[in-house]
Amino acid sequence: MIQSIQTLGVFIRLILAMVWLCLLTLPLWAQNATDEEPTAEEVQSESYKAPVIVDGDTLFYLRGSSALPAPERAERVQQKIIEVAEASNANEVTITFEETEFGIRIFADGVQISIVTDADSVLDQMELNVLSVLHGDAIEQSIESYRANRTEQARVSGAIEAAGWTIGFAVFIVVILWMHRRIRRRTLMFVQRYLKDVETATAKSVQAEAIAALIRYGLNFILLIVFFLGFYYYLSFVLLAFAETRYFAQLLLTYLTQPVLQIAKGIISYIPNLIMLALISWITLYVIKGMRVFFDAVEAGTFDLGDFEKHWVNPTFNIARVVVILIALVFAVPYIPGSDSAAFQGLTILMGAMLSLGANSVVSNMLAGLFVIYRRSTSIGDRIQIGEHIGDVVRIKLMETHLKSIKNELISIPNAQLMNSDVVNFSKKTDGNGLLLHTTVGIGYEEPPEKIEAMLIEAAHRTKGIKAKPEPFVLWTALADYAINYQINGFTTRGSSIPKIRSDLHRNIVAVFNENAVQIMTPSYMADPPEPKIPAEGWDGHLAHETHEDADKS
Repeated sequence: MIQSIQTLGVFIRLILAMVWLCLLTLPLWAQNATDEEPTAEEVQSESYKAPVIVDGDTLFYLRGSSALPAPERAERVQQKIIEVAEASNANEVTITFEETEFGIRIFADGVQISIVTDADSVLDQMELNVLSVLHGDAIEQSIESYRANRTEQARVSGAIEAAGWTIGFAVFIVVILWMHRRIRRRTLMFVQRYLKDVETATAKSVQAEAIAALIRYGLNFILLIVFFLGFYYYLSFVLLAFAETRYFAQLLLTYLTQPVLQIAKGIISYIPNLIMLALISWITLYVIKGMRVFFDAVEAGTFDLGDFEKHWVNPTFNIARVVVILIALVFAVPYIPGSDSAAFQGLTILMGAMLSLGANSVVSNMLAGLFVIYRRSTSIGDRIQIGEHIGDVVRIKLMETHLKSIKNELISIPNAQLMNSDVVNFSKKTDGNGLLLHTTVGIGYEEPPEKIEAMLIEAAHRTKGIKAKPEPFVLWTALADYAINYQINGFTTRGSSIPKIRSDLHRNIVAVFNENAVQIMTPSYMADPPEPKIPAEGWDGHLAHETHEDADKS
């Protein structure tokens, strides 16, 4: 209840502010409408004319001259008509005419009102006698109407009419307040019924209250516009009920009604175009739904398109959808309101220039994304290496590719970088042998090479993930200053486990070399130590040299 009273108070204050504003601007409107000074060129023009207005009704137009401009002449005639109308309360007016050398004079109740000249008849393209009779009839009707509208009966009727409009406006305010409260309740019910599920499904990424607030704001804004229109027309009709304010009421109605009527006429005239736009939209949506059904069937395996891979389904559908929408836009542009205007064409050119100048990187990434998707070198689930980044491809988007690193980090790489960089794919199989895993160790020249090669091959055999067939092999990669660099190579088909396999291979190399009392000379060598730099104990806790002696005795 308190909230309703507060809302009513806000509306009342708004009404008072609007009334005060309108009362302040009415003299300005009247001045702009009646006292606007013409320019010198307009005064000298023979086609310039000004209206004679009484109580908001335009009686006729008068031509001006250099000595007596048209607005000044029309104002004098208007004042004469009002003086004659206020001089008597008679229901009838006597109109007489007198021909002179300057034209035909018009008298009302013996008072000269106006003179119709030959210039006026030329301007209106009408004979002088006929034009003077028409002016006289207009003056007679204007005076009779002026007197009738200011009788006691007319004022009582106007007061009753204004009271009726006031009662109707009060009912209108009550309806507005009721709708305002109903909007709030309905919005809360809508949130509880529909948007709570949306909030739960999106893990509160979409806040139901925020959506409800936006809906409530939009509806209240529409309600405020309706209230303003209602108050505007209420004020106009109240002013229209009294003769003294009827002219201002007509100004109010003209200022608002003409734009509203123009908008309404524009909407009505565009109904055929809107029907065509709706038809184009419906056909476009229908075609897109049909393509979605087709590509879903391709993804499910119902349709076999040969070498068409499943991860191509969504990007191909998106490309086809964009093409269909662009074709629909080409057909729809001629039916869009204002599409043939210079402003619309200039805006189109501006948007094209902005896209061409500011979207180079975006377009390059999009084109690179298409190449990445369709060139078959990288697929979702592959383990790849791009520069320093190694990870599994989890998503290929139009602008970027997402990798999940071996440390479970999400790495986003622009597709343009993916196109311009060397990509190592550990998951693609080039032949049946698999990937060749390798690592390098440096061993001194004093050790027998056959022994070193056997130990490296033994370490490869102990490593899970390295294939026994084909056999691992050793390459001599360099004859360094103090050591020979041996490279052990082994085949593996587990591309996604290479870091773990390489780690196990290193562990086994160290274990085998320690078991055979051979020290690894890398990364640097200064001098031969008194004793080999190998662990004093083996992996089982015994001394390494005791283990080797027991092995020799056995």
